[in-house]
Amino acid sequence: MTTALTDTRRPASTGRPAPGGSGLTFPRVVASEWIKLRTLRSTVWTLVVTVALMVGVALLAAWGFTQAAEDGGGSAAGAFATTVGSNVAQMSIAVLGVLIITGEYTTGMVRSTFAAVPTRLPALAAKALVLTATILVVGLVSVALAYLATLPLLAGTGLEIDLGEPESLRILVGTALYLTAVALLAFAFGALIRHSAGALAAVLGLLLVVEPLFGNIPLAFFREVSPYLPSTAGSRVMMPDEFNAALGGEAALGPWQGYGVMLAWVAVVLAIAAVLLRRRDA
Repeated sequence: MTTALTDTRRPASTGRPAPGGSGLTFPRVVASEWIKLRTLRSTVWTLVVTVALMVGVALLAAWGFTQAAEDGGGSAAGAFATTVGSNVAQMSIAVLGVLIITGEYTTGMVRSTFAAVPTRLPALAAKALVLTATILVVGLVSVALAYLATLPLLAGTGLEIDLGEPESLRILVGTALYLTAVALLAFAFGALIRHSAGALAAVLGLLLVVEPLFGNIPLAFFREVSPYLPSTAGSRVMMPDEFNAALGGEAALGPWQGYGVMLAWVAVVLAIAAVLLRRRDA
């Protein structure tokens, strides 16, 4: 009698995709980057500081405006007073934008990230996407809290904010968009320089030193270049129309044109960083 022996054993399934299979998808990379961002202490502290600065400076500015404005200044002036804290809050936002990428280079974790995402660019795009969503939400929440906090101070002063007025709404929403662009610009510098101190020096030096310096040098070259620097152009989106008109000059940029110039800066720096990311060792 012949007995046929059939080996029916199969490799045990682990439920995990094989290396190089279809398990690596962009949504999963985004989910991974979101976990990294929300579990960092630096994220929590910088966002808390951002909200505190936005609300605290808004209260001081609103009180100052009510003391100085005898006949009020309209809804747009009230919106500007409510969002003026963004000038300070952008520093904490820039810190987070830099650290989200340079922190991995400092700890060496970037090697694990690139081992999981060998093409690298999806990881960079996922970080940028997560950062954009986070700062946009935090920016809108900060503006809303600043609006509520200043509401009693502005009541009856001629500075009450009319949310139905396009100019006032543009200032409020534009502040959140501006902070998001600052975060992305800082992220782009971080990806380009790959060192926390160097990237922070570059982005803060550009926003807080170089741009004011260009704006105050009375030479034709600096006057022509200054309106197209990132913060100078981008901040127009959160300024009243009369402020933009006063800053116009020959190279008058509208609020959204100026913001577009800032986004162009972000795109150029980020594109250079992406090219170098593929060419340099981790």
